[in-house]
Amino acid sequence: MMLRGFFGNKNRDKKTQQKTTNVPSEAKTTQARPPIKDKPKPKAKPWSTEQYKVAPEEGKTRFHDLGLDTSLLHGIADLNYQYCSDIQAESLPYTLKGHDVIGKAATGTGKTAAFLLTIINDLANRPIPASDRYSSEPRALIIAPTRELALQIEKDAVALTKHMNTAVYSVLGGIDYQKQKTHVRSEVIDILVATPGRLIDFLNSGDLYLDQLDFLVIDEADRMLDMGFIPDVKRIISRCSKVEQRQTLLFSATFSEDVMNLAKRWTTNPVSVEIESEQMTTDTVEQKVFMVAADEKLKIICNYIDSNEVTKAIIFGNRRDETRRLESALKSKGIKAALLSGEVPQHKRIKTLDQFKSGQIEILVATDVAGRGIHVDGVSHVFNYNLPEVAEDYVHRIGRTGRAGETGVSISFACEDDAFLLPEIEKYIGMKLTCEYPDYLLDK
Repeated sequence: MMLRGFFGNKNRDKKTQQKTTNVPSEAKTTQARPPIKDKPKPKAKPWSTEQYKVAPEEGKTRFHDLGLDTSLLHGIADLNYQYCSDIQAESLPYTLKGHDVIGKAATGTGKTAAFLLTIINDLANRPIPASDRYSSEPRALIIAPTRELALQIEKDAVALTKHMNTAVYSVLGGIDYQKQKTHVRSEVIDILVATPGRLIDFLNSGDLYLDQLDFLVIDEADRMLDMGFIPDVKRIISRCSKVEQRQTLLFSATFSEDVMNLAKRWTTNPVSVEIESEQMTTDTVEQKVFMVAADEKLKIICNYIDSNEVTKAIIFGNRRDETRRLESALKSKGIKAALLSGEVPQHKRIKTLDQFKSGQIEILVATDVAGRGIHVDGVSHVFNYNLPEVAEDYVHRIGRTGRAGETGVSISFACEDDAFLLPEIEKYIGMKLTCEYPDYLLDK
């Protein structure tokens, strides 16, 4: 490993000589007992694709069919993945050949693996000797809008590279600054996952350099725009390798005119891949709308959770103050609830998510910004305590359930304050939502 700007200390300390013990002369004549030798352990057979059997199925693409590196396939097999999702099947044939891609796909459709498989496979096929590598210079950069999403991407990358010598690291706000700074200055990084703010800090301080990037991934570009990160992203890209010298992959759930204009500037002859989000909402999630008065919501949601023995669910609210009050009210009724919003410190958010995954917390109360990064299997229900003001956020919310081949239930509350938002949501998802008056939940 080489450090940018200096080469470190080449003169290591000499090994200290092993000390000898004076042994009495009479003891020296005693025949030593021969040491007991451990039985040699049988060598593990090298893994081969023969151990990863997936039957061909019409209309589906197997990971076998993509010509991926064997060690990467081993990681995929360990995760029990068999067939590509729609976004993977559509984009991978292009990205694996080096094309820039603009992909339209909602969260929960497998787009993270789509770009990770491309990066990891290329790094495996084009290794660079350690003597030619510098710390502070990642080969691939993935920019994500939220810390939760960045942590999930890092976790997925680590799992996929389990059997490979690939260094994955993340730089995020809200986590030990000095620890991250020391790591990026002293360690070689292959894949760097970052949120914009902390990444700019390290670029400005000269702790990171992006001029040797082979890959640039911008995930959830629409959310970047909504959260005001685009100026930061522009500054980051100005420090990256030239557009024709890198492969750029850009993913977004929606593409406004602004996002498309930026995408064209940041890519070279990109291939556009589009997976309709409506498919996800209708195939795996049963959707209902409860027509209620505003002051009835709390009682109805508590009674529903109790009646249906709900043990892993997310409740979305539009405002932080409302989610705080809702979390407190749920706790007062004996429900194991926790808050996940932008105002919660990062270390506490990570702990809360871990407790939710393990079942110690049953109900997460979240805002859209925090909820966009929640990737937890086994969520049975999503409740929209308020209808989202932006129709596409409805899809992102209910996409937290019905994941990984499971089914889920989405229940949205519509009252006098927000029922007017329903037609726009129905237009966006291309279907009418079932509305009902849940009087039976008020009588409990």
